[in-house]
Amino acid sequence: MQSRLHDLIALADEPSSERRRDLLRGVTDLFFASESHDDVEMGLFDDVMGQLAGEMEEAVKIELAERLGTVAKAPPTLTRALVSDTIAVARPILQGAPQLTEADLLHVARTQGQDHLRAISQRLAVPMVVSDAIVARGDDTTLSVLLRNEGAVLSRKAHETAIDRATANPELHEAVIDRQALPIDLLNEMYFVAEARLRDRIMERNANVDPIALDAALKAGRNRVAERDGALPPDYAAAVEEISAMKARGGVTPPVLAGILRAKKTTLFLVALAEMADIDFHTARKIIERRELDGLAVVCKAADFDRALFLTFALLILDPNDNAMDKAKAYGELYAALPRDAALRTIRFWRMRRTTGDVAAA
Repeated sequence: MQSRLHDLIALADEPSSERRRDLLRGVTDLFFASESHDDVEMGLFDDVMGQLAGEMEEAVKIELAERLGTVAKAPPTLTRALVSDTIAVARPILQGAPQLTEADLLHVARTQGQDHLRAISQRLAVPMVVSDAIVARGDDTTLSVLLRNEGAVLSRKAHETAIDRATANPELHEAVIDRQALPIDLLNEMYFVAEARLRDRIMERNANVDPIALDAALKAGRNRVAERDGALPPDYAAAVEEISAMKARGGVTPPVLAGILRAKKTTLFLVALAEMADIDFHTARKIIERRELDGLAVVCKAADFDRALFLTFALLILDPNDNAMDKAKAYGELYAALPRDAALRTIRFWRMRRTTGDVAAA
């Protein structure tokens, strides 16, 4: 093997670019003729192939990269040079070559452009440190590619960053929500951001989550939740005092709650709803102000309100000029089909805001 390699090296003084291409192919064929090489041979191949490849046009380097992308062990210096070349050259190695080390991938992730980052994001396995670097440097298109790869391991912090970016970009919603490795508490942060069909997927995940995993997710989520929903309304304190007085006189019943909403005492209604559903004020306000009837369905189902009361709330919340009756009927069917267990699991994520948000805001 070494004698043949030295014979080829002797041709390296040949000035013809065509002959040097033939030389590179000859050395490459010789490299692939054996399944293993000792350190001396690998060093020789690395030196010769690296020098020749550096002189070749892109098409020749692409051919070389495609061949090297299939082997478990390749000339290391040459490989590092190819993965930092144009994306056409780098892609075959970045996407699949098993010989790349974590350090190699991290270097590319920190120094190259979006096309290179997307190629890495499609590998069968992407180490956490590399994934986190891609999240830090990648644009939203790159982030989407990475999130759709379940073989890419992301840290908790990187997943949080992905959620924050998805909140601002609807193009990321599906990639985030469909990611099976996404912590369940972070998934539920997308509930009020995502469209209805994606909310259904969140509810499905909630219905199937293991109780032990749910408790762990809630614990992790409490460390992230912060008060970010704006100031409390000026009549908040008075509303809290009035609800406390009503509770002392016998409690706030569901019919009383409907009467408060009918009287358009919005802050009072929100305080009462938050109290009865054991959620924070800001989540309740978000549901009502945005007319989030599917969110209201979750709250009412978890609180075990009957369907008629939910429909009463729906009709009072909806704009009467916005086909309210038909919408209420559709949401009534949604309410009937919503499993209470799924609602209870979902609302547990909303409840964890109560221990952090209201205290901070009060």
